[in-house]
Amino acid sequence: MRILHTSDWHIGRSFHGHATLDALRGVLEALVAQVREHRVDLVIVAGDVFDSATPAAGAYTLLSETLRGLADADATVVVTSGNHDSAARLGFQAALLRDGVHVVTDPATIGTPITVHDEHGPVHVYGIPYLEPVLLRSAWPGVRTQADVLARAMELIRTDAAARGGRSIAVAHCFAAGVEPTPHLERDIQQGGLDVVALSTFDGVDYVALGHIHGRQRLSPRVRYAGAPLHYSFDEGHKPRGSWLVELGADGLVSEGQGHGGAVAGAPEGDTDGIAGWLPLPVPRRLVTLTATLDELLADERFAGHVGDWVRAEYTDPLPQRDPMRRLLARFPHCAEVRHAPAAPRTDDARTYAQRVRTARNEAELIDAFLTHVREGEGASAREAEIVGELLDERTRVEAKA
Repeated sequence: MRILHTSDWHIGRSFHGHATLDALRGVLEALVAQVREHRVDLVIVAGDVFDSATPAAGAYTLLSETLRGLADADATVVVTSGNHDSAARLGFQAALLRDGVHVVTDPATIGTPITVHDEHGPVHVYGIPYLEPVLLRSAWPGVRTQADVLARAMELIRTDAAARGGRSIAVAHCFAAGVEPTPHLERDIQQGGLDVVALSTFDGVDYVALGHIHGRQRLSPRVRYAGAPLHYSFDEGHKPRGSWLVELGADGLVSEGQGHGGAVAGAPEGDTDGIAGWLPLPVPRRLVTLTATLDELLADERFAGHVGDWVRAEYTDPLPQRDPMRRLLARFPHCAEVRHAPAAPRTDDARTYAQRVRTARNEAELIDAFLTHVREGEGASAREAEIVGELLDERTRVEAKA
């Protein structure tokens, strides 16, 4: 059985104030084409289908189009809810979907799989929706953390799978031990490290399809994150976008030499590991961080190739410049973020503004204290100090004549 593992579509998410719906539509159309090209039997979407608990109408339309496309490609689809989704709204749509498309949002169904068949027999797919411990304490006494509820869910799954026999897959949306989250991106479902789920929690099934982390990660041959299909942050711009393509044989995961395994046609070299292959998705617009002085960013030819990219500009001038975003947009129409990142180390002596004012011995030092404060450590330059001195001398002469 050939399985495509994807997650974290975040339909409806914006990127620095820009809508991403059309870009994501193109990427998901490519994903549907891959399902058809590689004759995928089962598609798993491991949570965070929507970016909001109250998605706009266009988000529902894109989800419906994509699920219909996957079903038309003769794939069974299993979707679980994530921490961004409204389980109630996502679950409501489940009743309206065609046969072969399954949306799992109810914790009460965790021990009941969606079963699909191939020539080797049944494959039981256990979807675990995102679980809020506080909402489950009456049903599952004693649970307090994500680790607790995931452990209880996997106990139910292992018990049911042992009784049924055959191969099994678990789908979850969580932080698992060993992941490297993207800073400031994955909204926190972890507090003080308590909600990290141990890798051993997922023992006992043939494959674990995880969601929540936006970059692909391989925690073990059978436990993986697929990441998001679209870049939603400059901090993840270097991470590839795509899905895992894995194959279950009669005895579980198939490695190269036994069948399809990791040999994915068209995948970049190094993107297979003998068990699973990586199917890259198109990137509608690259994300780049450009660092230089503002004048260099505005005129230097070495940045000409980034005119069509999403740009985060870090200008290194010693002092903040006037209207940097407006000026950069004239060259980079998709400049989304501007940061002042002075190259020179701060000369701040750690004194507060009040302390500098109290210790100033004359008006020139008082002005320098003010400049140091508003420039975050950068006092008057030599030329500025000279001008200040000239103005103060002129004022003294005028006052003497009065």
